Amino acid sequence: MNNNNHINYIEFPLRDVSKTKAFYEACFGWVFQDWGPDYISFSGAGIEGGFNGESKRSVTDPGVLVVLYSDDLDLIFAKVKQAGGAIKQSIYEFPGGKRFHFEDPNGNELAIWSDG
Repeated sequence: MNNNNHINYIEFPLRDVSKTKAFYEACFGWVFQDWGPDYISFSGAGIEGGFNGESKRSVTDPGVLVVLYSDDLDLIFAKVKQAGGAIKQSIYEFPGGKRFHFEDPNGNELAIWSDG
């Protein structure tokens, strides 16, 4: 269902299809569909999205920060590290919970938080 004025889709820059799929499948269980050699879409993240390598755009800093939620921050922290994610900021407390930042195989920085 498409809701007016709601985020409908999110798209990240893509550098490496196989590393990207392996990373997000291992950490979050996302499901991918290939749309040619330089574009993959994903589902299972609470919002549909894709990784686009067609324009060969580089990841810019600071970029948009997408923040995911996890019931078990320590477990997902370990999964991100094991899958090859680069930890940009280790787990820290903030008003309302804890979170950490990581970089995916494409150089995109994301964060994961938990209220527990």
